[in-house]
Amino acid sequence: MRKKITVVGAGNVGANCAMWIAGKELADVVLVDVVEGVPQGKGLDLLQAGPVNGYDVMITGANDYVSTADSDIVIITAGFPRKPGMSRDDLLLANYEVVKTATEQAVKYSPNSIIIVVTNPLDAMAQTAFMVSKFPKQRVIGMAGVLDTARFRTFIAQELQVSVENVTAVVLGGHGDTMVPLVRLSNVAGIPLTDLIEESRLKAIVERTQNGGAEIVKYLKTGSAYYAPSAAAVEMAESILKDKKKVLPCCAYLEGEYGIDGLYVGVPCKLGAAGLEKIYELKLTAEETAALHKSSNAVKELVAVIKSKM
Repeated sequence: MRKKITVVGAGNVGANCAMWIAGKELADVVLVDVVEGVPQGKGLDLLQAGPVNGYDVMITGANDYVSTADSDIVIITAGFPRKPGMSRDDLLLANYEVVKTATEQAVKYSPNSIIIVVTNPLDAMAQTAFMVSKFPKQRVIGMAGVLDTARFRTFIAQELQVSVENVTAVVLGGHGDTMVPLVRLSNVAGIPLTDLIEESRLKAIVERTQNGGAEIVKYLKTGSAYYAPSAAAVEMAESILKDKKKVLPCCAYLEGEYGIDGLYVGVPCKLGAAGLEKIYELKLTAEETAALHKSSNAVKELVAVIKSKM
């Protein structure tokens, strides 16, 4: 029997998730959205691309969750997008209600699923899904670090005119401008970045990574990034469905790791058939630890607001 993935939200991120999933033939897809006709139309359009692109999976659209029953993975992308001048934090309360409802329905129809959260503000929304679902932490994971690391790798590769495939990068912390790109642990084919890029340029690349989402919002004006975020979520889903055991930076629930307890924060994780199978605790410098704790404190403030609403 083929695997099944539900994608909640048929906007740009959700529709592209469905497209990447189909292209990789990972699973059958159910695309869910509250707007009548949109998930059905986009699902049918993607289905009809199958003969052209050579994939053979079922893609359906729905306005309710009945057809999502027994999904292996639920990817939550639904929510209000960022607009110019709007921070991820501004989205907090509006998207809290969206993610809460989506999680309740996912749990009802797919009680054994693994939830991947993409909706912003990411860390707080992952915490929302965790608290609402009452799933073990291994089965609720946020997508952030894969995207942030991809941006960091892209900018490094551009700077050095090398293949992105040769760039290894590490980003920790919350999914926002307090994220912590770790220059010390990033490299090009094993060569430290500090041997390749002067300090002022490295600092500029780090800052561009931290503001990577806002840069795209500024260009688009009426929306936010969707190709890279959706690709990142599907890489996580692929590692889980194929039990690939990839080590990816993900938003995970920490219980003392890095000196952080009871909070979703971006850290290196092993993803396999059980979901989050291992959290890797890196040895950080005092400066890096301080930056990570500053980032986690920003997340903690958002989560406190959410808990007051529950």
